[in-house]
Amino acid sequence: MRAEGSAWVANFNAPGQVVIAGEGPDLDALRSRASLLGVAEADDAAAALRLADQVAKLRVFENDEGKFDQSLLDTGGAALVVSQFTLIADTAKGNRPSFSGAARPEAAEPLYETFCAALRELGVPVETGVFGARMAVELVNNGPVTIVL
Repeated sequence: MRAEGSAWVANFNAPGQVVIAGEGPDLDALRSRASLLGVAEADDAAAALRLADQVAKLRVFENDEGKFDQSLLDTGGAALVVSQFTLIADTAKGNRPSFSGAARPEAAEPLYETFCAALRELGVPVETGVFGARMAVELVNNGPVTIVL
């Protein structure tokens, strides 16, 4: 399971749904994360729970002295979670990525939901896209931190 995260202001445009999350005039005060979540064939519920715990507790927000010392839990920030099977791409051969290592949707969606539920149980407000939908996702990466977990 892979998650890529950064601070966010985002728009989703999925069939029949538009969600605007994390919007605000003061981007420096925004303390939330966008997590693009890719689920691999070998992933299980335990991996989803571990990753949610890590996303909630990872200290990637600056304190008053400019040091990365605060987590989503510390800041009261939210998480925007988008399913993104392309994070599991294998580009080792040729010019066409292989997605054979990505979990099938019927296996990936429950793990995606487990990840989101675990964040909520930890006290992190969660917004989501539409699992498996072709979405136009627009986000503003505010700051120097984008981490692949």
